[in-house]
Amino acid sequence: MNLEAAEDVVKKIESIGRKAIAIRVNVADKSDVNQMFEMTIEAFGDLDILVNNAGITRDAMMHKMTEEHFDQVIQVHMKGTFLCMQAAALYMRKRGKGKIVNITSISGKIGNMGQVNYAGAKAGIIAMTKVAARESARYQINVNAIQPGFIDSEMSRAMPEDVRQERIMDIPLQRAGGQEDVANAVIFLCSNYSSYITGTVMEVAGGRSM
Repeated sequence: MNLEAAEDVVKKIESIGRKAIAIRVNVADKSDVNQMFEMTIEAFGDLDILVNNAGITRDAMMHKMTEEHFDQVIQVHMKGTFLCMQAAALYMRKRGKGKIVNITSISGKIGNMGQVNYAGAKAGIIAMTKVAARESARYQINVNAIQPGFIDSEMSRAMPEDVRQERIMDIPLQRAGGQEDVANAVIFLCSNYSSYITGTVMEVAGGRSM
């Protein structure tokens, strides 16, 4: 999401009487991440929830993938998730509660051609989620992951139509997921309804990996 789109979201939130801020951050840069959390605490006073959903793709078949494109994806997905969890946990531990949700991908479970970097990063996030959940449980911090499948988005709509249809045919529910499907899963894992759930990976993929 670019800053302009984020600012539109802020306006929508403010229109219903709530407070929001937009911050441009490189999640792979520790100083950027720390500043983001400092600004958040200054604006809201506390930190209850972290959702790690920053992501990029640099797809190519493995024999054609550049080292630069491999590193970029690993930096944003894995290092970014690590830095944000690390910073958030410092605040949440002091309060003795918190919710962390990491967005992974079905690619990290079944692999997609041309995504050795992306699939590897998403699989790594699943492992990090489980470690963070174990380490944070004593502080009553729930750490879980959501594993979306083929979701209707700007990224997926940019794919050739024949490739899109091929992907959809692999889904038992025979449709792409909506962004609201992922959002609803996030809401559940951030709510009190999931207070006894930690270290899990919730698949939101229409049954694709069955």
